[in-house]
Amino acid sequence: MNQEIIIVLIILCATVLMLIFEIFRIDLVALICLLALGWSGVLTPQETLAGFSSNAVIAIVSVMILSHGIARTGLMDRYAELIMKKAGTAPSRIIVIVSLSAGLLSAFIQNIGSAALFLPGVLSISRRAKIPSSTLVMPLGFAAILGGTLSMVGTSSLIIVNDLLRSADLKPYGLFSVTPIGILLLLSGIAFFYIAGKYLLPARTNRNKMQTEQDRLIKNLNLPNQIWHYTIPADSPLIDLTTEESGAWSKYGLHILGLSHSEDVLYAPWRETVFAAGQQLALLGEKEAVRQFASSFKLSSSGRHYQLSGLSNPEKAGFAEIIIPHRSELIGQTIRQYSLRKRYAVEPVLLFSQGEQLRSDFSDHRIAPGDTFIVYGLWERIGILKSSSDFVVITAFKTEQKDQSKAFLAAGCFILAIILAMTGSSIAIAFLTGAVAMVLLRVLSIQEAYQAIEWKVIFLLAGLIPLGLAMQNTGTAVFLAEKMMLMIQGMHQLLFILAIGTLATLLSLVLSNVGAVVVLTPLVSNMAVLGNLDPRPLVLMAALCATNSFILPTHQVNALLMSAGGYRNADYIKAGSGMTLIYLLLVTFVFYLFYL
Repeated sequence: MNQEIIIVLIILCATVLMLIFEIFRIDLVALICLLALGWSGVLTPQETLAGFSSNAVIAIVSVMILSHGIARTGLMDRYAELIMKKAGTAPSRIIVIVSLSAGLLSAFIQNIGSAALFLPGVLSISRRAKIPSSTLVMPLGFAAILGGTLSMVGTSSLIIVNDLLRSADLKPYGLFSVTPIGILLLLSGIAFFYIAGKYLLPARTNRNKMQTEQDRLIKNLNLPNQIWHYTIPADSPLIDLTTEESGAWSKYGLHILGLSHSEDVLYAPWRETVFAAGQQLALLGEKEAVRQFASSFKLSSSGRHYQLSGLSNPEKAGFAEIIIPHRSELIGQTIRQYSLRKRYAVEPVLLFSQGEQLRSDFSDHRIAPGDTFIVYGLWERIGILKSSSDFVVITAFKTEQKDQSKAFLAAGCFILAIILAMTGSSIAIAFLTGAVAMVLLRVLSIQEAYQAIEWKVIFLLAGLIPLGLAMQNTGTAVFLAEKMMLMIQGMHQLLFILAIGTLATLLSLVLSNVGAVVVLTPLVSNMAVLGNLDPRPLVLMAALCATNSFILPTHQVNALLMSAGGYRNADYIKAGSGMTLIYLLLVTFVFYLFYL
Protein backbone atom coordinates (compact mmCIF):
# COMPACT_ATOMS: atom_id res chain seq x y z
CA MET A 1 0.00 0.00 0.00
CA ASN A 2 1.63 3.26 -1.10
CA GLN A 3 1.37 6.67 0.56
CA GLU A 4 -1.23 8.03 -1.87
CA ILE A 5 -3.62 5.15 -1.18
CA ILE A 6 -3.27 5.74 2.58
CA ILE A 7 -4.05 9.46 2.15
CA VAL A 8 -7.10 8.73 -0.03
CA LEU A 9 -8.39 6.14 2.46
CA ILE A 10 -8.05 8.63 5.33
CA ILE A 11 -9.89 11.33 3.36
CA LEU A 12 -12.54 8.79 2.33
CA CYS A 13 -13.17 7.65 5.92
CA ALA A 14 -13.26 11.22 7.22
CA THR A 15 -15.72 12.26 4.49
CA VAL A 16 -18.04 9.32 5.13
CA LEU A 17 -18.01 9.97 8.90
CA MET A 18 -18.79 13.67 8.39
CA LEU A 19 -21.67 12.74 6.09
CA ILE A 20 -23.11 10.12 8.43
CA PHE A 21 -22.91 12.23 11.58
CA GLU A 22 -23.74 15.47 9.78
CA ILE A 23 -20.84 17.32 11.40
CA PHE A 24 -21.10 20.01 8.72
CA ARG A 25 -23.62 20.78 5.99
CA ILE A 26 -23.36 18.28 3.15
CA ASP A 27 -22.04 20.74 0.55
CA LEU A 28 -19.42 22.01 3.01
CA VAL A 29 -18.31 18.43 3.64
CA ALA A 30 -17.86 17.96 -0.10
CA LEU A 31 -15.75 21.12 -0.36
CA ILE A 32 -13.59 20.03 2.61
CA CYS A 33 -13.03 16.70 0.83
CA LEU A 34 -12.13 18.50 -2.41
CA LEU A 35 -9.62 20.79 -0.67
CA ALA A 36 -8.07 17.91 1.27
CA LEU A 37 -7.38 16.06 -1.98
CA GLY A 38 -5.88 19.19 -3.50
CA TRP A 39 -3.68 20.27 -0.59
CA SER A 40 -2.47 16.70 0.03
CA GLY A 41 -1.07 16.57 -3.49
CA VAL A 42 -3.07 13.49 -4.43
CA LEU A 43 -4.68 15.46 -7.25
CA THR A 44 -3.39 18.32 -9.36
CA PRO A 45 -5.25 21.67 -9.14
CA GLN A 46 -6.91 20.91 -12.48
CA GLU A 47 -8.06 17.48 -11.26
CA THR A 48 -9.20 18.92 -7.92
CA LEU A 49 -11.55 21.38 -9.62
CA ALA A 50 -12.56 19.06 -12.44
CA GLY A 51 -15.89 18.31 -10.75
CA PHE A 52 -17.23 21.77 -11.59
CA SER A 53 -16.94 21.03 -15.31
CA SER A 54 -17.92 17.37 -15.12
CA ASN A 55 -20.73 15.90 -17.20
CA ALA A 56 -22.69 15.06 -14.04
CA VAL A 57 -22.70 18.66 -12.77
CA ILE A 58 -23.59 20.14 -16.16
CA ALA A 59 -26.38 17.56 -16.50
CA ILE A 60 -27.76 18.45 -13.06
CA VAL A 61 -27.68 22.20 -13.82
CA SER A 62 -29.48 21.61 -17.12
CA VAL A 63 -32.08 19.35 -15.55
CA MET A 64 -32.83 21.95 -12.87
CA ILE A 65 -33.46 24.58 -15.55
CA LEU A 66 -35.63 22.20 -17.60
CA SER A 67 -37.61 21.20 -14.52
CA HIS A 68 -38.20 24.84 -13.60
CA GLY A 69 -39.37 25.59 -17.13
CA ILE A 70 -41.83 22.69 -17.01
CA ALA A 71 -43.15 23.91 -13.64
CA ARG A 72 -43.44 27.52 -14.79
CA THR A 73 -45.80 26.63 -17.63
CA GLY A 74 -48.06 24.57 -15.38
CA LEU A 75 -47.54 21.59 -17.67
CA MET A 76 -47.61 19.09 -14.79
CA ASP A 77 -50.65 20.61 -13.05
CA ARG A 78 -52.96 18.37 -15.09
CA TYR A 79 -50.86 15.38 -14.07
CA ALA A 80 -51.13 16.40 -10.41
CA GLU A 81 -54.89 16.81 -10.79
CA LEU A 82 -55.20 13.36 -12.38
CA ILE A 83 -53.15 11.73 -9.61
CA MET A 84 -55.30 13.32 -6.90
CA LYS A 85 -58.46 12.30 -8.75
CA LYS A 86 -57.30 8.68 -8.85
CA ALA A 87 -55.55 8.46 -5.47
CA GLY A 88 -57.26 11.16 -3.43
CA THR A 89 -55.04 12.61 -0.72
CA ALA A 90 -53.75 9.30 0.69
CA PRO A 91 -49.92 9.48 0.61
CA SER A 92 -49.50 5.72 0.12
CA ARG A 93 -51.71 5.64 -3.00
CA ILE A 94 -50.07 8.76 -4.42
CA ILE A 95 -46.64 7.16 -3.87
CA VAL A 96 -47.68 4.06 -5.80
CA ILE A 97 -48.98 5.93 -8.86
CA VAL A 98 -46.14 8.48 -9.00
CA SER A 99 -43.44 5.84 -8.44
CA LEU A 100 -44.86 3.52 -11.08
CA SER A 101 -45.06 6.37 -13.62
CA ALA A 102 -41.51 7.57 -13.00
CA GLY A 103 -40.10 4.04 -12.83
CA LEU A 104 -41.58 2.93 -16.15
CA LEU A 105 -40.36 6.08 -17.90
CA SER A 106 -36.85 5.51 -16.51
CA ALA A 107 -36.63 2.28 -18.52
CA PHE A 108 -36.10 4.32 -21.67
CA ILE A 109 -34.70 7.67 -20.57
CA GLN A 110 -31.97 8.49 -18.06
CA ASN A 111 -33.36 8.27 -14.53
CA ILE A 112 -32.38 11.87 -13.74
CA GLY A 113 -34.55 13.03 -16.66
CA SER A 114 -37.49 11.01 -15.39
CA ALA A 115 -37.14 12.40 -11.86
CA ALA A 116 -36.88 15.97 -13.18
CA LEU A 117 -39.99 15.56 -15.32
CA PHE A 118 -42.18 14.35 -12.46
CA LEU A 119 -40.76 16.58 -9.70
CA PRO A 120 -42.93 19.67 -10.47
CA GLY A 121 -46.06 17.51 -10.46
CA VAL A 122 -45.12 15.85 -7.16
CA LEU A 123 -44.46 19.21 -5.50
CA SER A 124 -47.81 20.45 -6.80
CA ILE A 125 -49.53 17.39 -5.30
CA SER A 126 -47.72 18.05 -2.02
CA ARG A 127 -49.03 21.60 -1.84
CA ARG A 128 -52.56 20.78 -2.95
CA ALA A 129 -53.05 17.73 -0.72
CA LYS A 130 -51.12 19.36 2.16
CA ILE A 131 -48.77 16.38 2.31
CA PRO A 132 -45.16 17.15 3.31
CA SER A 133 -42.95 17.07 0.24
CA SER A 134 -40.51 14.83 2.14
CA THR A 135 -43.17 12.11 2.12
CA LEU A 136 -43.41 12.02 -1.69
CA VAL A 137 -40.09 13.14 -3.17
CA MET A 138 -37.79 10.34 -1.94
CA PRO A 139 -40.05 7.54 -3.27
CA LEU A 140 -40.06 9.37 -6.63
CA GLY A 141 -36.26 9.42 -6.70
CA PHE A 142 -35.86 5.80 -5.63
CA ALA A 143 -38.41 4.69 -8.25
CA ALA A 144 -36.58 6.62 -10.97
CA ILE A 145 -33.33 4.87 -10.00
CA LEU A 146 -35.00 1.44 -9.82
CA GLY A 147 -36.77 2.01 -13.13
CA GLY A 148 -33.38 2.37 -14.78
CA THR A 149 -32.90 -1.38 -14.27
CA LEU A 150 -35.83 -2.24 -16.55
CA SER A 151 -33.71 -2.09 -19.70
CA MET A 152 -30.07 -1.97 -20.76
CA VAL A 153 -30.39 1.74 -21.64
CA GLY A 154 -32.03 2.94 -18.43
CA THR A 155 -28.87 3.71 -16.47
CA SER A 156 -25.24 4.49 -17.29
CA SER A 157 -23.80 1.42 -15.60
CA LEU A 158 -25.91 -0.90 -17.80
CA ILE A 159 -25.18 1.07 -20.95
CA ILE A 160 -21.43 0.71 -20.49
CA VAL A 161 -21.46 -2.96 -19.46
CA ASN A 162 -22.03 -4.18 -23.02
CA ASP A 163 -19.02 -2.19 -24.22
CA LEU A 164 -16.91 -3.79 -21.50
CA LEU A 165 -18.16 -7.26 -22.42
CA ARG A 166 -17.35 -6.72 -26.10
CA SER A 167 -13.85 -5.54 -25.26
CA ALA A 168 -13.36 -8.79 -23.33
CA ASP A 169 -14.65 -10.84 -26.30
CA LEU A 170 -17.82 -11.77 -24.43
CA LYS A 171 -21.35 -11.74 -25.87
CA PRO A 172 -23.29 -8.54 -25.02
CA TYR A 173 -26.79 -8.57 -23.52
CA GLY A 174 -30.03 -7.69 -25.31
CA LEU A 175 -32.11 -4.60 -24.55
CA PHE A 176 -34.51 -6.39 -22.19
CA SER A 177 -32.15 -8.92 -20.62
CA VAL A 178 -32.52 -7.28 -17.20
CA THR A 179 -36.26 -6.60 -17.45
CA PRO A 180 -37.43 -9.50 -15.19
CA ILE A 181 -35.15 -8.49 -12.32
CA GLY A 182 -35.85 -4.81 -13.03
CA ILE A 183 -39.60 -5.37 -12.63
CA LEU A 184 -38.99 -7.13 -9.31
CA LEU A 185 -36.77 -4.31 -8.09
CA LEU A 186 -39.22 -1.56 -9.08
CA LEU A 187 -42.20 -3.34 -7.53
CA SER A 188 -40.23 -4.08 -4.36
CA GLY A 189 -39.29 -0.40 -4.05
CA ILE A 190 -42.91 0.70 -4.47
CA ALA A 191 -44.09 -1.94 -1.96
CA PHE A 192 -41.33 -0.90 0.45
CA PHE A 193 -42.56 2.69 0.66
CA TYR A 194 -46.24 1.70 0.51
CA ILE A 195 -45.83 -0.49 3.60
CA ALA A 196 -43.05 1.21 5.54
CA GLY A 197 -43.07 4.74 4.14
CA LYS A 198 -45.01 6.25 7.04
CA TYR A 199 -42.37 4.91 9.46
CA LEU A 200 -39.27 5.81 7.42
CA LEU A 201 -40.07 9.03 5.57
CA PRO A 202 -39.76 12.30 7.52
CA ALA A 203 -42.87 14.45 7.77
CA ARG A 204 -40.91 17.51 6.83
CA THR A 205 -41.57 20.14 4.20
CA ASN A 206 -40.14 23.39 2.94
CA ARG A 207 -43.02 25.68 3.79
CA ASN A 208 -43.03 29.18 2.40
CA LYS A 209 -44.22 32.29 4.16
CA MET A 210 -47.66 32.24 2.57
CA GLN A 211 -48.35 28.70 3.71
CA THR A 212 -47.21 29.51 7.25
CA GLU A 213 -49.54 32.49 7.29
CA GLN A 214 -52.40 30.26 6.14
CA ASP A 215 -51.71 27.80 8.93
CA ARG A 216 -51.70 30.64 11.45
CA LEU A 217 -55.02 32.03 10.25
CA ILE A 218 -56.74 28.65 10.20
CA LYS A 219 -55.49 27.65 13.64
CA ASN A 220 -55.89 30.96 15.50
CA LEU A 221 -59.28 31.85 14.04
CA ASN A 222 -60.66 28.29 13.92
CA LEU A 223 -61.45 28.61 10.23
CA PRO A 224 -62.91 25.72 8.21
CA ASN A 225 -60.31 24.42 5.78
CA GLN A 226 -62.10 21.55 4.05
CA ILE A 227 -63.65 22.21 0.64
CA TRP A 228 -66.53 19.91 -0.33
CA HIS A 229 -67.65 19.23 -3.90
CA TYR A 230 -71.22 18.41 -4.92
CA THR A 231 -73.30 18.18 -8.10
CA ILE A 232 -76.88 19.44 -8.39
CA PRO A 233 -79.05 16.61 -9.83
CA ALA A 234 -82.11 17.21 -11.97
CA ASP A 235 -84.56 16.53 -9.07
CA SER A 236 -82.84 18.82 -6.53
CA PRO A 237 -85.05 21.38 -4.70
CA LEU A 238 -82.09 23.75 -5.02
CA ILE A 239 -82.85 24.32 -8.72
CA ASP A 240 -84.20 27.82 -9.50
CA LEU A 241 -83.34 29.10 -6.01
CA THR A 242 -80.82 31.92 -5.59
CA THR A 243 -77.76 31.50 -3.44
CA GLU A 244 -79.37 33.67 -0.76
CA GLU A 245 -82.69 31.81 -0.88
CA SER A 246 -80.90 28.51 -0.35
CA GLY A 247 -80.00 29.55 3.22
CA ALA A 248 -76.43 28.36 2.74
CA TRP A 249 -75.09 31.40 4.66
CA SER A 250 -77.91 32.20 7.09
CA LYS A 251 -79.23 28.74 7.98
CA TYR A 252 -76.30 26.37 7.47
CA GLY A 253 -73.32 28.68 8.01
CA LEU A 254 -71.74 27.57 4.74
CA HIS A 255 -69.78 29.49 2.13
CA ILE A 256 -70.24 28.89 -1.58
CA LEU A 257 -66.74 29.32 -2.97
CA GLY A 258 -67.46 28.35 -6.54
CA LEU A 259 -70.19 27.34 -8.94
CA SER A 260 -69.43 25.78 -12.30
CA HIS A 261 -71.32 24.37 -15.24
CA SER A 262 -69.50 23.05 -18.29
CA GLU A 263 -66.57 25.46 -18.79
CA ASP A 264 -68.23 28.43 -17.04
CA VAL A 265 -67.07 29.15 -13.48
CA LEU A 266 -68.39 31.67 -10.95
CA TYR A 267 -66.21 32.26 -7.89
CA ALA A 268 -68.02 33.46 -4.74
CA PRO A 269 -71.32 33.70 -6.67
CA TRP A 270 -73.49 36.78 -6.07
CA ARG A 271 -76.60 36.43 -3.89
CA GLU A 272 -78.91 36.66 -6.92
CA THR A 273 -77.17 33.82 -8.78
CA VAL A 274 -79.71 31.08 -9.64
CA PHE A 275 -78.88 27.38 -9.25
CA ALA A 276 -79.45 25.01 -12.18
CA ALA A 277 -79.30 21.25 -12.74
CA GLY A 278 -75.86 19.86 -13.51
CA GLN A 279 -73.95 22.62 -11.76
CA GLN A 280 -71.02 21.76 -9.50
CA LEU A 281 -70.62 23.39 -6.11
CA ALA A 282 -67.52 24.02 -3.99
CA LEU A 283 -68.60 24.51 -0.37
CA LEU A 284 -66.55 25.64 2.63
CA GLY A 285 -67.84 24.80 6.09
CA GLU A 286 -68.10 22.28 8.89
CA LYS A 287 -68.66 18.66 7.93
CA GLU A 288 -72.03 18.22 9.63
CA ALA A 289 -73.46 21.46 8.21
CA VAL A 290 -72.35 20.44 4.72
CA ARG A 291 -74.03 17.05 5.11
CA GLN A 292 -77.30 18.64 6.24
CA PHE A 293 -77.26 21.07 3.31
CA ALA A 294 -76.51 18.27 0.83
CA SER A 295 -79.24 16.07 2.30
CA SER A 296 -81.85 18.84 2.28
CA PHE A 297 -81.24 19.59 -1.40
CA LYS A 298 -80.49 16.02 -2.58
CA LEU A 299 -77.00 16.95 -3.76
CA SER A 300 -74.70 14.29 -5.17
CA SER A 301 -71.26 14.08 -3.60
CA SER A 302 -68.56 14.16 -6.25
CA GLY A 303 -64.82 14.30 -6.63
CA ARG A 304 -62.98 17.55 -7.08
CA HIS A 305 -63.99 19.21 -10.35
CA TYR A 306 -61.22 20.41 -12.62
CA GLN A 307 -62.86 23.81 -13.16
CA LEU A 308 -62.99 24.40 -9.39
CA SER A 309 -59.69 22.71 -8.55
CA GLY A 310 -57.86 26.01 -8.18
CA LEU A 311 -59.81 26.71 -4.99
CA SER A 312 -58.07 23.78 -3.28
CA ASN A 313 -54.62 24.70 -4.55
CA PRO A 314 -52.72 26.84 -1.99
CA GLU A 315 -50.69 28.28 -4.85
CA LYS A 316 -53.86 29.71 -6.35
CA ALA A 317 -56.27 30.39 -3.45
CA GLY A 318 -56.49 30.87 0.30
CA PHE A 319 -57.60 33.01 3.22
CA ALA A 320 -56.69 36.69 3.44
CA GLU A 321 -57.03 39.15 6.33
CA ILE A 322 -58.34 42.56 5.27
CA ILE A 323 -58.74 45.79 7.25
CA ILE A 324 -61.19 48.56 6.30
CA PRO A 325 -59.42 51.98 6.38
CA HIS A 326 -61.12 55.31 7.16
CA ARG A 327 -61.11 56.32 3.49
CA SER A 328 -62.96 53.18 2.34
CA GLU A 329 -66.15 53.48 0.34
CA LEU A 330 -67.43 50.49 2.28
CA ILE A 331 -67.79 52.45 5.56
CA GLY A 332 -71.42 52.92 6.53
CA GLN A 333 -72.54 50.36 3.95
CA THR A 334 -73.32 46.66 4.22
CA ILE A 335 -71.77 43.90 2.16
CA ARG A 336 -75.14 43.56 0.42
CA GLN A 337 -75.11 47.23 -0.59
CA TYR A 338 -71.45 47.23 -1.62
CA SER A 339 -71.78 43.91 -3.54
CA LEU A 340 -68.41 42.58 -2.37
CA ARG A 341 -68.87 39.16 -4.00
CA LYS A 342 -70.08 40.62 -7.29
CA ARG A 343 -67.21 43.14 -7.50
CA TYR A 344 -64.26 40.98 -6.41
CA ALA A 345 -65.40 37.32 -6.51
CA VAL A 346 -64.14 36.63 -2.98
CA GLU A 347 -66.14 35.01 -0.20
CA PRO A 348 -66.35 36.79 3.20
CA VAL A 349 -65.95 34.15 5.90
CA LEU A 350 -65.47 36.06 9.14
CA LEU A 351 -65.86 39.65 10.37
CA PHE A 352 -64.37 41.37 13.44
CA SER A 353 -66.26 44.57 14.23
CA GLN A 354 -65.82 46.63 17.42
CA GLY A 355 -64.69 43.62 19.43
CA GLU A 356 -67.47 41.38 18.09
CA GLN A 357 -66.80 38.28 15.98
CA LEU A 358 -69.40 37.60 13.30
CA ARG A 359 -69.64 34.35 11.32
CA SER A 360 -72.19 32.90 8.92
CA ASP A 361 -74.30 35.60 7.24
CA PHE A 362 -73.30 39.16 8.16
CA SER A 363 -74.47 40.65 4.88
CA ASP A 364 -76.51 43.39 6.57
CA HIS A 365 -73.96 44.49 9.14
CA ARG A 366 -72.85 48.10 8.63
CA ILE A 367 -69.11 48.38 8.26
CA ALA A 368 -67.08 50.73 10.48
CA PRO A 369 -63.47 51.93 10.14
CA GLY A 370 -61.03 49.32 11.45
CA ASP A 371 -63.36 46.38 10.82
CA THR A 372 -61.43 43.28 9.76
CA PHE A 373 -62.59 40.69 7.23
CA ILE A 374 -61.33 37.20 6.58
CA VAL A 375 -62.11 36.33 2.97
CA TYR A 376 -61.41 33.26 0.83
CA GLY A 377 -60.69 33.46 -2.86
CA LEU A 378 -58.21 33.14 -5.70
CA TRP A 379 -54.97 35.03 -5.06
CA GLU A 380 -55.37 36.87 -8.35
CA ARG A 381 -58.76 38.18 -7.18
CA ILE A 382 -57.37 39.12 -3.76
CA GLY A 383 -54.55 40.88 -5.62
CA ILE A 384 -57.14 43.04 -7.41
CA LEU A 385 -58.81 43.76 -4.08
CA LYS A 386 -55.38 44.70 -2.62
CA SER A 387 -54.91 47.34 -5.33
CA SER A 388 -58.12 49.08 -4.26
CA SER A 389 -57.95 51.99 -1.80
CA ASP A 390 -61.02 50.59 -0.04
CA PHE A 391 -59.04 47.75 1.60
CA VAL A 392 -55.74 47.05 3.31
CA VAL A 393 -54.72 43.43 2.76
CA ILE A 394 -52.31 42.38 5.53
CA THR A 395 -51.90 38.72 4.57
CA ALA A 396 -48.70 38.10 2.66
CA PHE A 397 -49.17 36.08 -0.50
CA LYS A 398 -47.48 35.55 -3.81
CA THR A 399 -49.25 34.83 -7.05
CA GLU A 400 -47.24 32.60 -9.35
CA GLN A 401 -48.07 33.40 -12.93
CA LYS A 402 -47.87 30.32 -15.13
CA ASP A 403 -47.67 30.88 -18.85
CA GLN A 404 -49.63 27.91 -20.17
CA SER A 405 -49.19 29.16 -23.73
CA LYS A 406 -45.55 28.02 -23.52
CA ALA A 407 -46.42 24.52 -22.26
CA PHE A 408 -45.89 22.84 -25.64
CA LEU A 409 -42.59 24.65 -26.13
CA ALA A 410 -41.40 23.53 -22.68
CA ALA A 411 -42.44 19.95 -23.40
CA GLY A 412 -40.72 20.11 -26.78
CA CYS A 413 -37.44 21.26 -25.21
CA PHE A 414 -37.58 18.42 -22.68
CA ILE A 415 -38.41 15.84 -25.34
CA LEU A 416 -35.59 17.20 -27.51
CA ALA A 417 -33.12 16.66 -24.67
CA ILE A 418 -34.37 13.10 -24.11
CA ILE A 419 -34.20 12.20 -27.81
CA LEU A 420 -30.66 13.56 -28.08
CA ALA A 421 -29.61 11.53 -25.02
CA MET A 422 -31.23 8.36 -26.38
CA THR A 423 -29.51 8.71 -29.75
CA GLY A 424 -26.08 8.53 -28.16
CA SER A 425 -25.29 12.15 -27.40
CA SER A 426 -23.68 13.07 -24.08
CA ILE A 427 -26.34 13.42 -21.40
CA ALA A 428 -24.85 16.72 -20.28
CA ILE A 429 -24.79 18.17 -23.82
CA ALA A 430 -28.29 16.82 -24.55
CA PHE A 431 -29.92 18.36 -21.48
CA LEU A 432 -27.94 21.59 -21.74
CA THR A 433 -29.21 21.91 -25.32
CA GLY A 434 -32.78 21.55 -24.05
CA ALA A 435 -32.18 24.11 -21.28
CA VAL A 436 -30.70 26.69 -23.68
CA ALA A 437 -33.59 26.05 -26.10
CA MET A 438 -36.02 26.96 -23.30
CA VAL A 439 -34.28 30.30 -22.82
CA LEU A 440 -34.09 31.01 -26.56
CA LEU A 441 -37.80 30.22 -26.97
CA ARG A 442 -38.58 32.47 -23.98
CA VAL A 443 -40.16 29.75 -21.91
CA LEU A 444 -38.13 31.38 -19.13
CA SER A 445 -35.58 34.19 -18.98
CA ILE A 446 -31.87 33.66 -18.46
CA GLN A 447 -32.24 35.23 -14.99
CA GLU A 448 -34.96 32.70 -14.10
CA ALA A 449 -32.70 29.93 -15.40
CA TYR A 450 -29.93 31.03 -13.03
CA GLN A 451 -32.39 31.23 -10.13
CA ALA A 452 -33.53 27.66 -10.82
CA ILE A 453 -30.08 26.27 -9.99
CA GLU A 454 -29.75 24.79 -6.49
CA TRP A 455 -26.12 25.60 -5.72
CA LYS A 456 -26.00 23.36 -2.65
CA VAL A 457 -26.46 20.34 -4.92
CA ILE A 458 -23.88 21.61 -7.42
CA PHE A 459 -21.17 22.01 -4.77
CA LEU A 460 -22.06 18.61 -3.31
CA LEU A 461 -21.45 16.82 -6.60
CA ALA A 462 -18.50 18.95 -7.68
CA GLY A 463 -16.84 18.34 -4.32
CA LEU A 464 -17.28 14.56 -4.24
CA ILE A 465 -16.46 13.80 -7.89
CA PRO A 466 -12.71 14.36 -7.29
CA LEU A 467 -12.83 11.72 -4.53
CA GLY A 468 -13.90 9.12 -7.09
CA LEU A 469 -11.23 10.38 -9.46
CA ALA A 470 -8.58 10.06 -6.74
CA MET A 471 -9.68 6.51 -5.91
CA GLN A 472 -9.27 5.48 -9.53
CA ASN A 473 -6.06 7.42 -10.28
CA THR A 474 -4.21 6.24 -7.18
CA GLY A 475 -5.40 2.65 -7.46
CA THR A 476 -7.35 2.85 -4.17
CA ALA A 477 -10.51 1.43 -5.73
CA VAL A 478 -8.64 -1.50 -7.25
CA PHE A 479 -6.76 -2.04 -3.96
CA LEU A 480 -10.02 -2.30 -1.99
CA ALA A 481 -11.65 -4.51 -4.62
CA GLU A 482 -8.69 -6.88 -4.74
CA LYS A 483 -8.57 -7.20 -0.94
CA MET A 484 -12.27 -8.10 -0.85
CA MET A 485 -11.90 -10.52 -3.76
CA LEU A 486 -9.17 -12.35 -1.84
CA MET A 487 -11.49 -12.63 1.15
CA ILE A 488 -14.37 -14.16 -0.83
CA GLN A 489 -12.29 -16.57 -2.90
CA GLY A 490 -13.41 -20.13 -2.24
CA MET A 491 -16.71 -19.10 -0.62
CA HIS A 492 -20.05 -20.76 -1.39
CA GLN A 493 -21.41 -19.55 -4.71
CA LEU A 494 -24.32 -17.70 -3.09
CA LEU A 495 -22.03 -15.84 -0.68
CA PHE A 496 -19.63 -15.12 -3.55
CA ILE A 497 -22.44 -13.44 -5.53
CA LEU A 498 -23.61 -11.50 -2.47
CA ALA A 499 -20.08 -10.25 -1.81
CA ILE A 500 -19.71 -8.96 -5.38
CA GLY A 501 -23.03 -7.17 -5.12
CA THR A 502 -22.05 -5.63 -1.77
CA LEU A 503 -18.71 -4.46 -3.15
CA ALA A 504 -20.38 -2.85 -6.19
CA THR A 505 -22.89 -1.15 -3.90
CA LEU A 506 -20.20 0.27 -1.61
CA LEU A 507 -18.05 1.49 -4.48
CA SER A 508 -21.05 3.21 -6.10
CA LEU A 509 -21.42 5.41 -3.00
CA VAL A 510 -18.02 7.04 -3.54
CA LEU A 511 -17.40 6.41 -7.25
CA SER A 512 -19.82 7.06 -10.07
CA ASN A 513 -21.79 3.95 -11.00
CA VAL A 514 -19.84 3.85 -14.26
CA GLY A 515 -16.55 4.08 -12.36
CA ALA A 516 -17.59 1.23 -10.09
CA VAL A 517 -18.37 -1.01 -13.10
CA VAL A 518 -15.11 -0.12 -14.84
CA VAL A 519 -13.13 -1.02 -11.73
CA LEU A 520 -15.01 -4.22 -10.97
CA THR A 521 -15.41 -5.75 -14.45
CA PRO A 522 -11.84 -7.11 -14.87
CA LEU A 523 -11.69 -8.27 -11.25
CA VAL A 524 -15.07 -10.01 -11.38
CA SER A 525 -14.20 -11.65 -14.71
CA ASN A 526 -10.95 -13.06 -13.35
CA MET A 527 -12.56 -14.31 -10.15
CA ALA A 528 -15.35 -15.96 -12.16
CA VAL A 529 -12.84 -17.83 -14.31
CA LEU A 530 -11.00 -19.03 -11.20
CA GLY A 531 -14.28 -20.24 -9.73
CA ASN A 532 -15.39 -21.96 -12.96
CA LEU A 533 -18.29 -19.54 -13.38
CA ASP A 534 -19.58 -17.67 -16.43
CA PRO A 535 -18.25 -14.08 -16.08
CA ARG A 536 -21.06 -12.49 -18.15
CA PRO A 537 -23.86 -12.68 -15.54
CA LEU A 538 -21.47 -11.65 -12.75
CA VAL A 539 -20.38 -8.56 -14.66
CA LEU A 540 -24.05 -7.76 -15.33
CA MET A 541 -24.88 -8.21 -11.66
CA ALA A 542 -22.03 -5.88 -10.66
CA ALA A 543 -23.43 -3.27 -13.08
CA LEU A 544 -26.90 -3.65 -11.57
CA CYS A 545 -25.60 -3.31 -8.01
CA ALA A 546 -23.63 -0.22 -9.01
CA THR A 547 -27.07 1.40 -9.28
CA ASN A 548 -27.87 0.45 -5.68
CA SER A 549 -27.09 3.96 -4.36
CA PHE A 550 -29.68 4.80 -1.74
CA ILE A 551 -27.85 5.14 1.58
CA LEU A 552 -26.24 8.53 0.85
CA PRO A 553 -27.41 11.34 -1.49
CA THR A 554 -24.40 10.87 -3.76
CA HIS A 555 -26.40 9.52 -6.70
CA GLN A 556 -27.35 12.29 -9.16
CA VAL A 557 -31.07 11.68 -8.69
CA ASN A 558 -30.88 11.78 -4.89
CA ALA A 559 -28.72 14.90 -5.03
CA LEU A 560 -31.24 16.60 -7.34
CA LEU A 561 -34.18 15.83 -5.05
CA MET A 562 -32.50 16.42 -1.69
CA SER A 563 -33.40 20.11 -1.43
CA ALA A 564 -36.89 19.64 -2.87
CA GLY A 565 -37.69 17.14 -0.12
CA GLY A 566 -35.82 19.01 2.60
CA TYR A 567 -33.84 15.86 3.44
CA ARG A 568 -30.83 15.32 5.66
CA ASN A 569 -28.21 12.60 5.30
CA ALA A 570 -29.83 10.69 8.16
CA ASP A 571 -33.07 10.44 6.16
CA TYR A 572 -31.26 8.64 3.33
CA ILE A 573 -29.46 6.36 5.76
CA LYS A 574 -32.74 5.47 7.47
CA ALA A 575 -34.82 4.77 4.35
CA GLY A 576 -31.96 3.84 2.03
CA SER A 577 -30.55 1.10 4.27
CA GLY A 578 -33.72 -0.96 3.99
CA MET A 579 -33.97 -0.40 0.25
CA THR A 580 -30.30 -1.31 -0.21
CA LEU A 581 -30.71 -4.57 1.69
CA ILE A 582 -33.85 -5.55 -0.27
CA TYR A 583 -32.07 -4.69 -3.54
CA LEU A 584 -29.01 -6.77 -2.66
CA LEU A 585 -30.97 -9.81 -1.55
CA LEU A 586 -33.27 -9.76 -4.59
CA VAL A 587 -30.42 -9.42 -7.08
CA THR A 588 -28.35 -12.09 -5.34
CA PHE A 589 -31.08 -14.74 -5.27
CA VAL A 590 -32.41 -14.01 -8.76
CA PHE A 591 -28.94 -14.23 -10.31
CA TYR A 592 -28.11 -17.34 -8.29
CA LEU A 593 -31.32 -19.09 -9.38
CA PHE A 594 -31.83 -17.88 -12.96
CA TYR A 595 -28.77 -16.17 -14.46
CA LEU A 596 -25.78 -18.34 -13.50
